[in-house]
Order: sequence, then structure tokens, then C-alpha cells
Amino acid sequence: MENFKHLPEPFRIRVIEPVKRTTREHREKAILKAGMNPFSLDSEDVFIDLLTDSGTGAITQKMQAAMLLGDEAYSGSRSYYALADAVKDIFGYQHTIPTHQGRGAEQIYIPVLIKKREMEKGLDRTKMVALSNYFFDTTQGHTQMNCCVAKNVYTEDAFDTSVTADFKGNFDLVKLEEAITEAGATNVPFIVSTITNNSSGGQPVSIANLKAVYEIAQKYDIPVVMDSARYAENAYFIQQREAGYQDWTIEEIIFECYKYADCLAMSAKKDAMVQMGGLLCFKDDSMMDAYTECRTLCVVQEGFPTYGGLEGGAMERLAVGLYDGMRQEWLAYRIGQVQYLVNGLEALGIVCQQAGGHAAFVDAGKLLPHIPAGQFPAHALACELYKVAGIRAVEIGSLLLGRDPATGKQHTCPAELLRLTIPRATYTQTHMDFVIEAFEKVKENAANVKGLEFTYEPKVLRHFTAKLKEVETEQQTKKSETKVLEEA
Repeated sequence: MENFKHLPEPFRIRVIEPVKRTTREHREKAILKAGMNPFSLDSEDVFIDLLTDSGTGAITQKMQAAMLLGDEAYSGSRSYYALADAVKDIFGYQHTIPTHQGRGAEQIYIPVLIKKREMEKGLDRTKMVALSNYFFDTTQGHTQMNCCVAKNVYTEDAFDTSVTADFKGNFDLVKLEEAITEAGATNVPFIVSTITNNSSGGQPVSIANLKAVYEIAQKYDIPVVMDSARYAENAYFIQQREAGYQDWTIEEIIFECYKYADCLAMSAKKDAMVQMGGLLCFKDDSMMDAYTECRTLCVVQEGFPTYGGLEGGAMERLAVGLYDGMRQEWLAYRIGQVQYLVNGLEALGIVCQQAGGHAAFVDAGKLLPHIPAGQFPAHALACELYKVAGIRAVEIGSLLLGRDPATGKQHTCPAELLRLTIPRATYTQTHMDFVIEAFEKVKENAANVKGLEFTYEPKVLRHFTAKLKEVETEQQTKKSETKVLEEA
């Protein structure tokens, strides 16, 4: 099949979910009611939902069948051991704690690793700094809620949408070591390697970079956590791009990657394809004290350590999903679908970050240059896209980045990106064509799109529940006044 121009989806659709079409008038009222925040829209008012790929995709036949094998015992469920065995086989990690999703793992390991650093190294809680190639929003939120600064040390070209590079998700190794030295190694409770790097556009991280980060961490005796939501997509990019790994299987690459961390935290709602589930796992006995403390905290916050907020059937489904998400042909199709969307948008002259694993990222700053960062151009673009076509997307920019916890000053994101996140095995090429056509219409009216300001701003993870309103720029005000005069 290699000579065909375009291969169809490598699956058959057996169950369908009806969606309704709406009018422009209906959508304008809906987004106003939602406080100009797509997160607050009712799903029935959304035609194509590209808000997230987290738990929103389809599952496989084997995953659905596995649900029926669930052992619902409160303690010592055989379904837990099925999951723990899958983790050992795929990642080589010996100790597993199930959680209800990724943030369940974060709320456990972050305070535990901070406490461990304080007890063993004399960490100063007033000077704590955790480091990452880029923190996912909830990881950043949990870090800050524990009074720890979350600092990102990404490469120089990570957010430059004019640059193409194989591994734009990598750590800047020089900046990483400088940040450790500046904070004092004892004040760095952990380093998070995020694969793929979501906030920089779903960009991959190379094995060479993961290994170098781990060597630096070991030099300063700092634990490394692998944020593993897209472990399989990252492995596919390594296979396709990193010298020396072209003949390795996806399974072999993943096993190699996880040598360069001490524990993993996973939202299994992404590459593992489940609607709900997460993992917190430790590589070996070297962090047994942290693992034991995390198990104790799990009882308080998630559930008994052998179910951790998941029913037995859900653990069985996750054990299968971890394997199903690694299929070669599946990853080729999925990442190809994102590339198809990016190619279509760029053909219209709409600048995108180079295609990542799970989403197309539109450079909203370049499409809406009249809207300053403080009025959130990517979020404004999300609202406009919904008005035009009923498509829900999400901002990855200054709104998500938030304010400096100490000063309250708004951070400016290196790039104002709109993420078009593709749920797994849910939308076809025809849907991608519709999205591309919608952007053609959005582009025609881009100069008239208005920036946004808060009417309600939460202190933590504000982008989820904030309410905003449109604001007039000086240029738009003049246009409105001119139009009134002409009509008069």
C-alpha cells in the first residue's frame, strides 16, 4: 500500500455518536453564555470537538472486552496485578500505583518528593524550584500549590514557528544546569521530562536529550519524573527521526526511554486510550521510601493502593490500552492525520508550529497581530472559530501560562498558539477538510476579531473556568465610528 497517495483510517467504525448542527446565531449566544470560554460550552452545542484528546477518543475491541474481566475486590484485585505486570513489561518499572487520571498522580508525588528533598537534603521551602522542558498545566498548578516555582528550560527554537527541527521538545541542557546552580541543587525537588512536549506544540524529545538530562540530575542527586501522557507518540518520532533508532521497534524505544527517569506519572487518557485512568510508577527500590509514602497518600486522596480510584474493569482496560497505543500502523496514521491538517492550514497561509503528535498548533499571534498577548489572541481565535463553524479548540499561550505567583504580573508566552487537538479514532479526513475550510473563513475576517479581558479570573488554572468579554482595540473603535458616520 506504500504507493497510494492517501491511506484511509486503519480501523472500521462500528458505533456512531450523532451530533447536531447549529446556526451562527445559536453559537454566538452559546459562547457569550459560556463567558467567552470554550471550556464552559455544553458539548451538545459543539460540532467538532478539538478541545482535548484526553479521554475523548475511541477504544479498541480488546479494551472493551477487557472491561468484563474486572475483579472488583477492594484490596489485592487481580486486575491490579494485570496492570502492574503490563507496566513492568512495557516500561521496566517495578512499583505501580493506579490513579483516577494524571492529576491524581501529581497531587501525590509532588508533595512527597518535596518532603523527601527537605528531609534528606535540607531543602529550603522558600526557595524551591522544580524544572521541566515545559510543565503541563496541571503539573504546574500542583507544583505552585505546594509553594514551589515551576520553571521551564526549553530550547531556543521550541516556540519559533518559522523553524523546523527534529526535537523541538528537548530541554536546553545549558539552561537546565544553570537553573539548578542558581536555585541550589538542594532546593530542586524534582525534574519533569514531558514527552511529548505538549505546550511547545506536541513536539518530541530525543533519547539523547532524555539521557543527558538524567545524567545531569544524577550529578546533583535530583529525581527525574517522566510525564508520560504521550509515551508512544514520542517513541514514534524517535524511530522516524533520531539516528540509530530507525530499526528499533516502538516497544524497544519506549523501554530505552524509561531508563532515564526514576518514576513516571501518566494521564492514561491520551496514548493509553482510556476514558479515565492514570499511573504513578517507580522504577526500582532506590526510591522505595517515596513509593511507600505515595501509597499512603493514595489511600487518603485516591483510594486503596491496588485500585487508586479505578474500578477493576478500568484497570483491565488500561492494561490492554497501554499495549494497543503502541501499534506501529496506528501511530503512523494518527501522526499522519495531524500532518494532513497542518499541511492544509499552511496551504492557506496560516502559520502553524510544525506538526506534533496529537494536535495542530496555529500561531494565533501571527494570524491576529492586532491583539496583544495580554488580550489572549489564541483564546480570541478559539472563540471566533467556534462562532464560524462550531469547532471547539483550546488556547496554549499567555492565558494558560498565567501570572507570576509572587508578583501577580501576567507572564507572556513565547508563542500564542491555538491547539486543535485530535481525539483518537474519532474524526475522519473529511472532518479535517471541514476544519481547514473553516479557517479559510476565519482568516477572511481575522482583522475584526477582538481581544478579551477577564470578568472572572481564578487564581489557579484559570483557563479552565475563567469568564471573559470582548474588548475594542483602538483601530476597531475607529472602524466602528467610521461605519456609523457612513451610515448616517
